[in-house]
Amino acid sequence: MSGIAPSARLPLPPAAAGLGLRRALLDDLRSAPAGDFDFLECAPENWIEVGGRPGDALAELSARCPLTCHGLSLSLGGSAPLDVDLLRRIGRFLDVHNVPLYSEHLSYCSDAGHLYDLLPLPFTEEAVRHTAARIAMVQDIMGRRIAVENVSYYIAQAAQMDELAFTRAAIVEADCDLLLDVNNVYVNAFNHHYDADAFIAGLPAERIVCLHVAGHDDVSHDLKIDSHGADVPDPVWQLLKRTYQRIGARPTLLERDFNFPPYATLREELQTVRAVLGAHAGGDHG
Repeated sequence: MSGIAPSARLPLPPAAAGLGLRRALLDDLRSAPAGDFDFLECAPENWIEVGGRPGDALAELSARCPLTCHGLSLSLGGSAPLDVDLLRRIGRFLDVHNVPLYSEHLSYCSDAGHLYDLLPLPFTEEAVRHTAARIAMVQDIMGRRIAVENVSYYIAQAAQMDELAFTRAAIVEADCDLLLDVNNVYVNAFNHHYDADAFIAGLPAERIVCLHVAGHDDVSHDLKIDSHGADVPDPVWQLLKRTYQRIGARPTLLERDFNFPPYATLREELQTVRAVLGAHAGGDHG
């Protein structure tokens, strides 16, 4: 693992709080007073070469505050060849908007064609080697370090190791960073009966460069589904607090992809992120 201190590799200030840039929120984000959010995050595939009013809004917002990018389409663990043309187009987008952090998912989403879902990888040594090599290739082509996000999953395929061991091995072998989705940890821990705090404690803290926090759906007494369409529930807030206590403050994004409440409600949730972050922004614990 790298010996670089967390504060030396963070793409944003440790206490930065951000929101997802979604088209349904464009008017609210443009009219929001300064200080409501410190950064915005978008999926670059949804914005490359977008013009007109949405393109103008994107240019305005990315000039106003840092824009981070969270990709959806690279299929880092997939078997189909990496889409080098897409990688280069994303790279140009990142350069145009001075993007300090580009992340993708520790998953796959394509085979003979795009599957339009983020599917879990088998927790095997072969998958570690394959995925790490592809992440390293992405970093070489893009000429920048990237982060990968732990994903929610509902079936563990052909597991030779647990999720924690797989995640650690993949990011260390690839020599990349980690975008830690706290809600995904909570959902996976509930569904697969493991300890969420132990999972986070086992991660290489110095590689965690950003956090995501979101809501989920309680489908039944024994199943939670990661949805990004609900308010952040108290157990996830509590896990977020304990994560900061363990690793120190990290830039944190409030994720909401649909079923949007009034902007004032999102701002209240973001203020909760700020309050929790502020209590742990005095130093790094990694």
